[in-house]
Amino acid sequence: MTHKILVIDDDDDLRRSVRAVLEHHGFEVTESTDGLDGATKAHAHLPDLILCDVSMDKADDGYTTLSRLREDAVTAAIPFILMTGMADTAGMRHGMDLGADDYLPKPFNADQLHATVKARLRKVQTVRDEAEKKFSLLRSQISLMLPHEMRTPLNGIISNAELLATAADSLDPKTIAEMSQEICQSGQRLERLIENFLIYAQLQLVATDPQSVSVLRAARTARPAELVRAAARAQAEPAGRLNDLDLDLADAPLPMAEDYLKKITTELVQNALKFSNPGARVRVRLAAADGGIEFSVCDSGRGFSTEQILRIGAYMQFERKMQDMQGFGLGLAIAKKLGELHGGTLTIKRNPESGSTVTLRLPATKPA
Repeated sequence: MTHKILVIDDDDDLRRSVRAVLEHHGFEVTESTDGLDGATKAHAHLPDLILCDVSMDKADDGYTTLSRLREDAVTAAIPFILMTGMADTAGMRHGMDLGADDYLPKPFNADQLHATVKARLRKVQTVRDEAEKKFSLLRSQISLMLPHEMRTPLNGIISNAELLATAADSLDPKTIAEMSQEICQSGQRLERLIENFLIYAQLQLVATDPQSVSVLRAARTARPAELVRAAARAQAEPAGRLNDLDLDLADAPLPMAEDYLKKITTELVQNALKFSNPGARVRVRLAAADGGIEFSVCDSGRGFSTEQILRIGAYMQFERKMQDMQGFGLGLAIAKKLGELHGGTLTIKRNPESGSTVTLRLPATKPA
């Protein structure tokens, strides 16, 4: 594979020298004399890497060019190296803040140029290879779990619907109501399966894009207590376990979007209710702790073993033969991934007597 390099510099001699070195090492090179033209060529040719001078006499300096390319979704991810004869700390910091991947101080020789370009391309390839490994694993896990998990609720929907369609006249109202309820429950189960699958796949994509992670972390929930309370009660009420909920919620601002906080609450409380018997307390707590925010759900159920805690991951369910727990097993994986993407951690501990405590720790919201 021949890598394409775009060189943006208004110094004709330097630009041609850079081109000669890179072509000698097998790269395909496109030249540009200013930032505006460089941005146009970057959009048209989609190079694998861009080398750009910081100080140019006309049509944008390197920083402006970099900023313009990072704001364009088509060119935002292209590796960008700034070339400069003024590699001071402030300038380098400014370039990095705008999204530069590296600096190449002038003057540089042919070996330094080649080494810098090669190292950056190698790093990009490493990231891509790692992402591909994760996607391959995801595809494998989905292919194993998806058919069974989706077929089960579909069978419930189809079999009951067929009976209603062909034998409704011979069924009493109570039986029809029961069958309709089974169809509704199977449909809701299928809906949750699809929703969790889509959310997890989306989070895997977000994790590979630093800009998407930054956008994710910029979201805020100013008053999370009522949201957590409503989400927890929404899980407990259908199970007839509102009285089992023990809510201790402080309105500590959270660095997370409301939809994601609601999703985490839903998954953790739902798991706690599944793995504990009616009458057992499920404690949900939200509070400031150790310079951050701590959200925890504690149950008095069967709990996780140490081995199970270490094995938590997508599409993994524990002791499926012993308990028919519905779903892909994605709930904890989604909560864990969301915690990591927001700069936090999710931990699970066995309680001394029974059950487990799942704790999400997030950094405190910074003042505006």
